[in-house]
This record gives sequence, structure tokens and C-alpha cells, in this order.
Amino acid sequence: MVNFDFIENKRLKKQIEFTVEIDKMKQILRRNLIADGSKREDDAAHSWHLAVMAMILEEYSAEKIDVGRVIKIALVHDLVEVYAGDTFAYDSKGYEDKEQRERDAAAKLFGMLEPEQGAQIRSLWDEFEAGETAEAKYANAIDRIQPLLLNYLTNGHTWKTGGVTSAQVYKRMDIIRTATPELWSIVEGVISDSIKKGILKP
Repeated sequence: MVNFDFIENKRLKKQIEFTVEIDKMKQILRRNLIADGSKREDDAAHSWHLAVMAMILEEYSAEKIDVGRVIKIALVHDLVEVYAGDTFAYDSKGYEDKEQRERDAAAKLFGMLEPEQGAQIRSLWDEFEAGETAEAKYANAIDRIQPLLLNYLTNGHTWKTGGVTSAQVYKRMDIIRTATPELWSIVEGVISDSIKKGILKP
């Protein structure tokens, strides 16, 4: 790791080290492909895409939201995967220890910052994970629809490799039905057409 000891401001030094550390997000590959099918999506690209989608689709939230806070949540929601790695959404085995792996990663990563700033960033991640506030519900809904669209556009790539069924997808997407009900028709349309095309198991 590069040594930043020449930075005399202790707080700034920690902030720079943190920003360098999260560059590793660009190396964490997700299961799905990007829309043109040319390569696997990485965590950094996913987080950026999610933040922009959250801004664009704000009007479809079932509850009034602070979209600025949602964007912050979107940008930090997968940061812990720098250490915990990406867990495939339909991997029941991987989910057995996912929560503990990610909590350990959160403590390590956000602990790099000064306590008050680390706690501030950690609170955004905790909020997303809890999924209780209007902003967290909306962020979780958009976090589900983004890979749904990518799977549809890439001929069911991830669904096929994971042997995923329509029932599993419906269950995974359910937050969209409640947090962004006007977008639920997209879920139904994608799943129905994917079954017809043979790219998703009935």
C-alpha cells in the first residue's frame, strides 16, 4: 500500500487512505453482465448505476423520500464487499454467513475513518441493510430492478448459470411491489417474457 505519511493532517490522511481502499470496488465482480453482454459488472459500476437510477425514478417511490440521502445510500451500500466479496443473490449457502462477513467488513472498512465520519458512513450502510426507512426501501427496490433489467437484456445470463426459477425472482423482487408499486408491471413483464423466451425457468 502507498504510504501517505507525508500528509500531516491526520483526518485527511485517513480520508485519502479510505478513498484509495475503496478503489478495490472496481475489482469486485458481480455475477451479472453489463447490458451489452461484453463483460461482468463490477461493484463500483453497479453502485454508480444504482445512484443514477434512484435519481431518475424518484417519482415512483410509494413514500416521500430524500433522494439525496438515497443516492448516498446507493453509493455506500456495497462498499463492504471490498472485504466481504459479492454474494450471489440466489446463493442460499453464501447467505448463511453473509451478514457476519459484511458486519466484520463494515467494522474494518468504516473504522479506517475518524470515528464520527466512520459512524456517519456506517449509518447509511446500516440503514440500507435494515430496510426500514422510506429511503432504504426505495434504494432496495432500485437495487433489485437494476440486475433484473441486466439479466433480461443479457438473455438470462445469471439466471441460467444459477438455475434460477421465476418463483425465486418474484420473491427477490417483492420489495419493488411495495416500495415502488408502479414499477411492478416491469417485473411482471420481464419475468413473463423471460419464461416465454426460455431464459428463465417457470
